[in-house]
Amino acid sequence: MRLVDVYPYCEEQNRVHHLIFKRSSDVIYSQQWRMIGGKVKDGEKVYEAAEREFKEETALIASSIWTIPSVNSFYEYQSDTVHHIPAFAAEIDSKAKPELNHEYSDWKWITIDKIDHFIVWPEQQRLMKLLTSIIKNNQILEEWIIKAKR
Repeated sequence: MRLVDVYPYCEEQNRVHHLIFKRSSDVIYSQQWRMIGGKVKDGEKVYEAAEREFKEETALIASSIWTIPSVNSFYEYQSDTVHHIPAFAAEIDSKAKPELNHEYSDWKWITIDKIDHFIVWPEQQRLMKLLTSIIKNNQILEEWIIKAKR
């Protein structure tokens, strides 16, 4: 199974804000605050899955999607699998209001100082902090920006 993560954000008043989502009570990772995640379909490119999952789960359109130069890695004992999940950043308008699908029950904006309080997975915390650092230091490389249709 191939997976993908999407980290929505905006930059406002010289601060990076992360849009996070609370998982519904009847789905995997119940009640956890997380980013958007999903499965890559057969015949689909990973970046296409990132765009699709983001749109399906939030009804939002990103103004820019780019590859975070790292992956979310973890071991899942139930399937005895080490996952290496490509991570993408999705820039959105700070006034955007997501329309959540059944997988999520709530959403909120947080800044870097709140990441450890809301996000329990260490790799997701690390990737959100990396995204913040890249934005604050104006280090998005042209090669990372997805040029696909939205």
